[in-house]
Amino acid sequence: MTASDPTSPLTHFDSAGQAHMVDVSAKAETHRIARAAGEIRMLPATLALIQGGSAKKGDVLGVARIAAIQGAKRTSELIPLCHPLPITRVAVEFEVDPARSTVRCVAQVETLGRTGVEMEALMAVQVGLLTIYDMCKAADRGMVMGEIRVLEKHGGKSGDWVAP
Repeated sequence: MTASDPTSPLTHFDSAGQAHMVDVSAKAETHRIARAAGEIRMLPATLALIQGGSAKKGDVLGVARIAAIQGAKRTSELIPLCHPLPITRVAVEFEVDPARSTVRCVAQVETLGRTGVEMEALMAVQVGLLTIYDMCKAADRGMVMGEIRVLEKHGGKSGDWVAP
């Protein structure tokens, strides 16, 4: 099955099987939204440092929020076949769960464009979590990131999708 086959779900390959950037010029500009989430698990003492604002490098979640926003904006520089997009909004929230010793990152990215922003939302989550790791690694090198996924997307020809 190749990309020239209309039933192929792999749009980043041409009829010869070569990687290419998808042509979105014929698509309509629509308001597109994607939400993604992920979490980082750590030692309870590390979470206490974050909550107490006493991490050596400063306000961990504040810096991670800015990093996540920057990550969304620079997605096309890191993912080779992503289109650079005029992002209109990035919102990043962190949910601290002391019982599980985790921080959950949820990012919502929006644009008015011809292609979706799922990759930008996922990149925001990844960069936010990586920043938490970077800022806290002196206290806890065993932190684990996971459960990173798209929660929902809206807009475009394929319409709405919400994770089961």
